[in-house]
Amino acid sequence: MPPRILGLHHVTATVDEAQPDLDFCVNLLGLRLVKKTINFDNHKVYHFYYGNALGAPGTIWTTFPYAGHHVRVGAKGAGQVVTTAFSVPVGSLEFWRNRLHEGGVVVSDLEAHFGEPAIGFNDPSGLRFELIAGDRDSREPWSATVGASAAIRGVHNVAMMVRRAQPSVEFLTDILGYRIVGQSGNRTRVAANGDAPGHLIDVIEDHDAKTAVNGLGTVHHVAMAIGTAEEQITIREELLRLGWSPTDVRDRCYFTSIYFREPGGVLFEIATIKPGFTIDEPADSLGKDLKLPSWEEPYRTSIEQNLAPVSYR
Repeated sequence: MPPRILGLHHVTATVDEAQPDLDFCVNLLGLRLVKKTINFDNHKVYHFYYGNALGAPGTIWTTFPYAGHHVRVGAKGAGQVVTTAFSVPVGSLEFWRNRLHEGGVVVSDLEAHFGEPAIGFNDPSGLRFELIAGDRDSREPWSATVGASAAIRGVHNVAMMVRRAQPSVEFLTDILGYRIVGQSGNRTRVAANGDAPGHLIDVIEDHDAKTAVNGLGTVHHVAMAIGTAEEQITIREELLRLGWSPTDVRDRCYFTSIYFREPGGVLFEIATIKPGFTIDEPADSLGKDLKLPSWEEPYRTSIEQNLAPVSYR
């Protein structure tokens, strides 16, 4: 039996411009910017982490603003997370309809796939979001912008699209320890470590889906949380034994990661819980300053000169 996946850790997407991304996530959705850093693979690009007060795993949405770096507009399709859903309290959807409408965002009511009402909308880069209302999310929200009665609790689920669901579902259940908790049309819901919001992945089967193209307006990967670095190494060794070619362990400063693709082509990450976002700045100052990994600190001046200036509340 593989080490236990604790639930979702974060979702990472490629977006267009930095300032509209910050405005949308912080000022409109009411998420906290818990870390302003750089893409560790391209220090000319920001990496923004949004979440609740401390950026707890399962609440984190992260973005790479790639405007001006000759990155094409992506295309949603097979082999990709196509929708990220956030969890909000029962009775708050009308508040969100009004808030998003006032922010110039087109909102649509959605079919309740598993009995929970939802609305859908896109961000400025074309990423697809849902807000799902329920009464089973006990996570403490960041409520500095949106009051606690309506504030986003964290990621509810991600929906990944594949041409054939069975191989992906079997990979999630047989290798990563998920279990099937629901079926709705061509959508199979799996859960790890309980079936509350933040623990869910929906596998959508579409035999005719075009192959996804990574780029602006698309999700790059979804990360799952694991308890310790030792458990991460154990699951990496199991993936290697089974021929799934995970990367080596990568130091992301706030967690360590491994990456691999599941049978349908979706890029997965398994990330540790610790050390967390307070390792390099206090809790009350999260997201205020540009934080760099130690190996990039000698280049701070040139890095800052190449990053677009941004402001946010």
